[in-house]
Amino acid sequence: VLCLLLSDLNSNRGLGPVAAIGIAASFVASMTYLPAVLVLLGRTAYWPSRHAFDARHAEKDEAADHKFWAALAARIGAHPRRFWVASSLVLVLFALLMPQFEASGVAESETFLLEVDSVAGQQILGDHFDAGSGSPAVIIANEGSRDAVVDAARVDGVGAITVLSTPGTQDPLVVDGRVAIEATLTDPADSLAAEDTIVRLRGAVHPIGGADALVGGTTATDLDTKSTSTRDRTLIIPVVILVVFAILCLLLRSLLAPLLLMGTVVLSFAATLGISSLVFEHIFGFPGADPVVPLFAFVFLVALGIDYNIFLMTRVREEARRIGTRRGALRGLTVTGGVITSAGVVLAATFSALAVIPLIFLAQIAFIVAFGVLLDALLVRSLLVPALTVDIGQKIWWPSKLASPPEPGEIVSAEPELDSSRA
Repeated sequence: VLCLLLSDLNSNRGLGPVAAIGIAASFVASMTYLPAVLVLLGRTAYWPSRHAFDARHAEKDEAADHKFWAALAARIGAHPRRFWVASSLVLVLFALLMPQFEASGVAESETFLLEVDSVAGQQILGDHFDAGSGSPAVIIANEGSRDAVVDAARVDGVGAITVLSTPGTQDPLVVDGRVAIEATLTDPADSLAAEDTIVRLRGAVHPIGGADALVGGTTATDLDTKSTSTRDRTLIIPVVILVVFAILCLLLRSLLAPLLLMGTVVLSFAATLGISSLVFEHIFGFPGADPVVPLFAFVFLVALGIDYNIFLMTRVREEARRIGTRRGALRGLTVTGGVITSAGVVLAATFSALAVIPLIFLAQIAFIVAFGVLLDALLVRSLLVPALTVDIGQKIWWPSKLASPPEPGEIVSAEPELDSSRA
């Protein structure tokens, strides 16, 4: 989230430190307060369940406590390539729909999912007057180029043009050698058509020599905000990928494994946007999305997806040092599958709560993150990543030493270790 500090928008830049502080506070609490409370409460913390102490538990087969995941691991161990190819095809199919995701912005009047007075008032204004008369574009130019700027400002989408005058007179108001010219737009000031008019207006007045013309106003501000959001998205997403990849390399002491894991995260994100484009357009009927929606969705989904990667692959690496990569991957899936899935369901439900707020931006974030988390937890982390790891074997740890030695007595099938029938 600290990568958001690279944003040129204060709203995005401020979110990074706030989120980082929250994560740091949660880490401190989980490392200090929570363990202390659990020690004080003992088994009472699990009330009303009763967890009796069993000294033989450490010697029991872990598959006995994770029957479903042990059975799934056994199937993946028997046919790993079948699982990762099928999972990849599903994700690629969804990802092919991503270009249909429209994120060029929406009119402010369309951001509400309920009827509000401001939208109704704008509609009445547009029916009886120039729709942009309430928020005209403002052109600031040198006084000597006033007439040339006024003539150039008569572009498609501009209605009346007025030079601000000194109160009580007809003389132009001149401040520090500059004049202000109001251009009333024929389209609502918050509409995409009005933003197109601002582009034409800037293209007409900027080339005038000696005018130093600048175009501002509500519509111009909205246009600049969306342009900046698009620039932020183009810059920050690659930076996030590089930062996360570097962290995975340090954690897993490998290059190949982080590459594969980042590939699954990006593919999962693309698939999520693909499905979202269909849902938003054909089910919810949304007019589009703000440029910042894919950026926030990517930051959230990558952060959460990498968490799941770390949960799974750090356990797989620990097991690989003892029993080999293939059997270690299956055991890692058996032990962490329930935790990762539970975390995904909880996070999806949490983000889904944003959908009750009648704003299109929050409704879209709620669906994208909730669906993306579930897709990542149920498909990517439960099927694709374990199957890839089993199929590739110890080479996945290249170039670390763990990739060099042969796997001691390793077999592809997991039945001897994770036979669900014994559980």
